Amino acid sequence: MNILVIGSGGREHALTWKLSQSSSCDVIYCAPGNAGISDCALCPDLAVDDHAAIIEFCREKIIDLVVVGPEGPLVAGLADDLRAADIATFGPSAVAAQLEGSKAFTKKLCAEKNIPTAAFARFNNAPKAKAYVRAQGAPIVIKADGLAAGKGVTVADTIQAACAAIDDCFEGEFGDAGAEVVVEDCLVGEEASMFFLCDGETALPFGTAQDHKRVGDGDVGPNTGGMGAYSPAPVMDDEMIARTISDIIEPTLEGMAERGMPFRGVLYAGLMITTKGPELIEYNVRFGDPECQVLMMRLESDLLPLLQASASGSLAGLEASWLPDPALTVVMASKGYPGSYKKGTRIKGTDHVVGDGLAVFHAGTKYNDEHHLLAVGGRVLNVTARGESVRVARDRAYGAVDRIDWEGGFCRRDIGWRAIEREDTDAGDIHAS
Repeated sequence: MNILVIGSGGREHALTWKLSQSSSCDVIYCAPGNAGISDCALCPDLAVDDHAAIIEFCREKIIDLVVVGPEGPLVAGLADDLRAADIATFGPSAVAAQLEGSKAFTKKLCAEKNIPTAAFARFNNAPKAKAYVRAQGAPIVIKADGLAAGKGVTVADTIQAACAAIDDCFEGEFGDAGAEVVVEDCLVGEEASMFFLCDGETALPFGTAQDHKRVGDGDVGPNTGGMGAYSPAPVMDDEMIARTISDIIEPTLEGMAERGMPFRGVLYAGLMITTKGPELIEYNVRFGDPECQVLMMRLESDLLPLLQASASGSLAGLEASWLPDPALTVVMASKGYPGSYKKGTRIKGTDHVVGDGLAVFHAGTKYNDEHHLLAVGGRVLNVTARGESVRVARDRAYGAVDRIDWEGGFCRRDIGWRAIEREDTDAGDIHAS
C-alpha cells in the first residue's frame, strides 16, 4: 500500500515512523514533512491547504490511504474533499471536526446528551464576558472558541487574569479563533487524556496519556502545545476507562450520528478526573502532540490496518495491543517559546540517540544546504523513551536529551513527576506491607 500522511510535526513523524514498520506499507509519503520525517519517508512539496494538488498527487502516486494529522486541514474539509474524490482517508469530516473546531458546539452536544463537563457560558463581546466572570468569581477558565494551536485556554486564578485573557481573545491574540469566548467553571482534579479510533459507530479504545501543558518546571507559566507526556495515565484505571466510555464517548458518537455527522477518525478526550468521576474538558479530533509520540512508542499492533478499518467503517471486533512498559517524551523547544524565539539555530547530536525503545521525533526542523539540522519552530524535538517504569523511561529520555547539542533550545526537567510520585508511593506501600 502507498500511504500519504499530512502534516509536519512530531505527531506526524511518530505516525510515519510507526506506519513505515507495517508489512503492508510499500511507499510512505508525508507532506510537507520535516527533517526527521524525510529520513523515513518521501516528503513532497505539497501545501496542506491546496486540496486539489493533494488529490492530484494521490491519483498520480496511487495512494491507498491518506492520514490527516493536524486539526486545521480537518476543520477545513480536507477529508471531505479526499473522500469525494474516492480516496480512502483517516480523519473526520469538517462538520464532525467541529468537536474540536468549536468549543461551543461541543458544549451544546454535552448538554443535550448529559455528558459530564464544566458549566459554561458563551460570549461574543468582552464586556458581557467580563461581567459574567465577575459574577462567577475565580478560579475560572477562559477559552477561545476556535482553533488556537493549543494556546487558547487560560486557567485564571484571579478575576484580573480572567479579564486579561478575555481581552487577549477579543483583541486578536488567537486570530479568528478568539472571535467568540467560552467561559467555564474550573474543574478540580487530575487531568488525563484517552484516545479512541472511531468509524462512525464503533469506538476502539486506543490508549491513555498525561501531558504537561505549562512551559515551566512545576507546571508553571503559560500554556503551550505540550512540553512532554507519558503513557499510560496511571489515574485511568479500569473503572475510569469504563465510565469514560459509557458516560462520555458512547453518547458523543450517538449524538453525532443523530446529527448526521458520524465521527470517523481519532477522538481524543481531554478529561478531568474529579471526585465525581471523569468529566470532559474538551475534545480534539486528531492525535495529541506530544501524546501521539508515546502512544506510537507503546503500540504493539500494526497501526495501518486499524486506521484502514476506521476509514472504511469496519472497526467492530478489532483490538489494539500494547507493550506493557510505559513511554515518556520530553519536548525540546526553542528558547523563548511559547513567546517569540529565534529560528535557524543549529542542532547536533540527534544521530547519537539510538536504541531499542528510544527515538527522537522531529517537529520544527529542516536541513540546510549543507545538511545541517536547524530549528525552525517553537517545539522542535520530541525525545521519547520506553522503560520498565515511568522513572526508567524518564531517565532514558533525559539521558538522550543530554546527548543532544543545541544551545538555542531548552526543555522542562520534570516530565512525568506526578506518575513517578505515584510509583514511589506504591512501591513504599508494598515495602511497608
